[in-house]
Amino acid sequence: MAPPRSAVVENLPPPLNSSAEQLPLFDGTTKLYTCYTCPFAQRVWITRNCKGLQDEIKLVPLNLQDMPAWYKEKVYPMNKVPALEDNGEIVGDSLHLIKYVDSNFEGPSLFPDDPKKRQLGRQLWSYVDKFMNIVYTSFYGEGPKECGSAFDHLEGALRKFEDGPFFLGQFSRVDIAYIPFVERFQVYLSEVWKYDITASRPKLAAWIEEMNKIDAYKQTKTDPIELVEHYKMRFTGRESGGKEKFAEEETH
Repeated sequence: MAPPRSAVVENLPPPLNSSAEQLPLFDGTTKLYTCYTCPFAQRVWITRNCKGLQDEIKLVPLNLQDMPAWYKEKVYPMNKVPALEDNGEIVGDSLHLIKYVDSNFEGPSLFPDDPKKRQLGRQLWSYVDKFMNIVYTSFYGEGPKECGSAFDHLEGALRKFEDGPFFLGQFSRVDIAYIPFVERFQVYLSEVWKYDITASRPKLAAWIEEMNKIDAYKQTKTDPIELVEHYKMRFTGRESGGKEKFAEEETH
């Protein structure tokens, strides 16, 4: 599909903390329990926006450092985000939810019909957790020396199809699965390690450039300064400015 170049600009509701009253459960409203700074939840937020479901799926942002007790007790016992309240049940796991929203709601399909593209899509879907683990682990070690191969893998994948700048040529849910993490890794590696993930990787550079033109994604991005502060605190123990700690460990 062609990515939506414009999307509804929303007035985002403030995150709910421990003092917030619980919203009605299973009242016929489809709700996405999320966190604005969480890359896992961002995947589903992007999917919702790309499908044009801003009116159909209500955002319910949570403060992960001061969670409402009712969320674990009455909504989602795993106490993680994202979680989707839909059709009388709670559905979790970000990768599963990308597929769930794509398959169960109206809007353009985010997965192609072409068999070869579907095959590559499944391969990249299976690789995304390994990609994340390689890069995250490198942050505790020697950074670019250990994670360069992961970005080389993406560069190679982006060379497979020439009918567009995205992983499967045209924009798909595979791009959605990767971009929240590439967004964070690019900023952190540049700031802390002075490493440009796009150097000698022209396809990766073009992909990031095209992704940043998509309003449905741009509206979900986190302030890069906050991202760097969080990652410094998480991976080096350094903190400045007293920024609120993100909690990616509490998400999936």
